[in-house]
Amino acid sequence: MRRPLAVALALACAVVPASAAQLRIGLGGDPDLLDPATGGSYVGRIVFASLCDKLIDLDARMGLVPQLATKWEWSADNMTLTIALRDGVSFHDGEILDAEAVRVNLERYRNAPESQRRAELRPIAAIEVLDRLTVRLRLSAPNAPLVAVLADRAGMIASPKALARLGKEFGTEPVCAGPFRFTQRVAQDRIVLDRFPGYWDAAKTHVDRITFRPIPDTTVKLVNLRSGQLDLIEGVAPSDAAAVKSDVRLRLLSSPAVAYQVMLFNLGNGRMAEGPFGRDPRVREAFEKSIDRDVMNRVVLDGLMVPSNQTEAPGTPYWNPAIPVPARDLPGARALLKAAGAERVPVTLLVGNAPIPLQTAELIQSMAGEAGFDVKIIAMEANAAVAAARAGEYNAYIGIWSGRADPDGNVANWLQSDGFLNWGKYLNPDFDALLARARAVTDVAARQPLYREVAATYTRDRPFMVMYHHNWLFAHGAKLSGFTPVPDGLVRPQGIRVGE
Repeated sequence: MRRPLAVALALACAVVPASAAQLRIGLGGDPDLLDPATGGSYVGRIVFASLCDKLIDLDARMGLVPQLATKWEWSADNMTLTIALRDGVSFHDGEILDAEAVRVNLERYRNAPESQRRAELRPIAAIEVLDRLTVRLRLSAPNAPLVAVLADRAGMIASPKALARLGKEFGTEPVCAGPFRFTQRVAQDRIVLDRFPGYWDAAKTHVDRITFRPIPDTTVKLVNLRSGQLDLIEGVAPSDAAAVKSDVRLRLLSSPAVAYQVMLFNLGNGRMAEGPFGRDPRVREAFEKSIDRDVMNRVVLDGLMVPSNQTEAPGTPYWNPAIPVPARDLPGARALLKAAGAERVPVTLLVGNAPIPLQTAELIQSMAGEAGFDVKIIAMEANAAVAAARAGEYNAYIGIWSGRADPDGNVANWLQSDGFLNWGKYLNPDFDALLARARAVTDVAARQPLYREVAATYTRDRPFMVMYHHNWLFAHGAKLSGFTPVPDGLVRPQGIRVGE
């Protein structure tokens, strides 16, 4: 009887007074399960920004700032991290957040079979509750990225009572400690959140309801914004940026991003990894040489993105200047294929069915075809494409990484042997050891050469191909105010107002 009752309650709560302030946000796709332990999508992180507060957050400069934690401190040997919690925080079900609740959540992320956060929290050897509002994390080795990890899904704290009640089904009725609580979800149509009156920072919440609408087609999304059916959209198509700027009813916001667009290659995940594309890095190098990133940026992206070949953006502290973005080299691509003993190489390219990934795939199909690759495009709904990528049903998969504050978070999840996004099964113990060395160092100057060596390794082995770094493009109606883009691309509801 529990599930029908829950549905009835959700529908009852879906009624909101006509006078209430509502924020309607258009997303580029339907999020995956709303469980921080299992979530893996960028649009899911946007929903989480309203639903689930984290121990630590990021500011507009990607600095680490307090949220559910008020402060944190490393020991002198960097082997323990002590976290002080905010007093007076309630979960959406009325339970109180304390150190034991944090312990329960972190233990779940570390150990639950369904958790995708296990690799991120592996450095934690033990979690100690020192008092009601203090938690100590004991590490097996120094780990500089851990604080940044706690500023993402691994730092989201859910109600232990709800976790015990729902188990693996937590994502169907998530209960967290964010400014908005879960009300309703209709797959492929909407996610509805209502303002949580008991939020610890309630004075910054100025709308009563947020409705997220998944609309993969950027044109349709913009039409809905113009007609007043939406208040804010993420992922404005670069080709629409000029039109948005010229519309007096709309506002365009652009923000440099840590996010990048990636093409993941299948090296060892099932039968589709068994051909020359998966087995011979020379073939993948030839494929990359056939691609012109500058043309991609101009033709598909209206020149608004940043051509890139590394997980760190060009010119940033951990970018490797010795490996600049390569130009297209069609003769070199053909020569490499010949050296590899391959004349025509089939490539199944898996993409989500949104316009920009599809246009990118079609351009790649044309470019790579000139070098000797027969590219077959498979377009699916975003979550279906992710499922197919996890199952190894591709040679190449186009995806987005929304970016992290620490360089480890931009590469380890994709390429570490047990990384939760390592769907291509790149397995390199030496690379894993290099990442471990880099994580053990906290000084930026000392970390730089290590992450530059990381970039040199993956650009040689080619388990994936970074295509470009993003500039986030948002648009909203003139009645909306208070929205500030952050380089991680998330929509934080604090401060947003929607006028009449």
